[in-house]
Amino acid sequence: MAIDFTLTPELEELRMRIRAFVADVITPLEAELEGLEGGDRIRKLIEMRKAAFKEGIWLPHMPEEWGGMGLGHVELAMVQAEAAKSYYGPWVFNCQAPDEGNMHTLLHWGTDEQKEKYLRPLCDGTIKGSCFAMTEPEVAGSDPTLIQTHAYEDGDEWVINGHKWFISNARRSSFAILVCRTEENPDIPQAANSAFIIDLPHEGWNDVREVETMHGGTGHSEILISDLRVHKRQMLGGRGQGHLLGQYRLGPARLAHCMRWIAQAETALDMMVDRSLNRYSHGSMLAEKQGIQWMIADSSMELYQSKLMVLHAASKIDAAHQQGPDTPADEKVDFKGEVSMAKHFVANMLGRVIDRSIQVHGALGYSTDTPLASMYQHARWARFADGADEVHQMRIAQRTIAAYTDEGSTRRATGNLPI
Repeated sequence: MAIDFTLTPELEELRMRIRAFVADVITPLEAELEGLEGGDRIRKLIEMRKAAFKEGIWLPHMPEEWGGMGLGHVELAMVQAEAAKSYYGPWVFNCQAPDEGNMHTLLHWGTDEQKEKYLRPLCDGTIKGSCFAMTEPEVAGSDPTLIQTHAYEDGDEWVINGHKWFISNARRSSFAILVCRTEENPDIPQAANSAFIIDLPHEGWNDVREVETMHGGTGHSEILISDLRVHKRQMLGGRGQGHLLGQYRLGPARLAHCMRWIAQAETALDMMVDRSLNRYSHGSMLAEKQGIQWMIADSSMELYQSKLMVLHAASKIDAAHQQGPDTPADEKVDFKGEVSMAKHFVANMLGRVIDRSIQVHGALGYSTDTPLASMYQHARWARFADGADEVHQMRIAQRTIAAYTDEGSTRRATGNLPI
């Protein structure tokens, strides 16, 4: 049988090393970092990165020739689920959003010159980071065909004007991947956009503000773009391929989010169980009360479902990436449906599990004395980031109807699994 949910001894050893590094190096420094500012804080963070690099647990998602560990997506799920037990874990291992998705994008779409100038230092961790600028306040972020930021040619340059917001990491970035409209009358709406690499800071790139969210102001910027000039060699991919590039980036990036959300949900469940075993009320421990047991059981089942969905979707991404360019179209592995279902389910699971954990903790869970309040605020973002719940549900339904229309069965739309 090809189905095997065990790790090789080498990968199991790697998982234990990552778990130990998070527990022994990163977690103890988290509280200390909260009390530091400026250069002292940065130095501590860089020290952790250097330690991770020395331990050989650096850049897990990139090929070895780019300084990475060369892990596939199934293997990466194991790394991310351990790394994200700590807020700083993904950043310390250099596999955090949005840089992770931008690295994949540059590797696939960049010219040799672009890879050396932007991808190499991003992989090495020698620049501040990057951002991906697509979302706009005037149009629905879940429909990139509506993008209004536009560019026109002027000699060897493109001149760009527009408005972006919720551009994560923009204030801490050395460059941006900017998606804008370059084609006025494309054959299809999805062929209207192109992508450009913008060095930051850049004349015409105006940082308006850092958008305050329900979890604070943590790096989501509003950007006004005014007559920004960029050389044509800064186009990433071809003309009209911005939508295709964005979708290529978002598939694996959505699943990477799910991997990190699983780590957060598992932390919340651990805290829920620990609280139930140590809190006495109305004649018994909370763990002995049926209502609490149901919360624990529901959370365990949903976390189990999430792990299986992520592993299966990751295996399909790996299978797709192993196929060559000459693979017949009807044999190409399509993972969009599985990633979409996983993204929707895991995002919602995360909120439910954290909510139950807060409930079991009572007033303590509602306070900031535990990380649950902050986790809950961040979790609400998961249901619309990288595609709102309703958009994913629409696509899932469309694929299910299409499968039945084409084949008289919905099997293809439910994972096409051997059961």
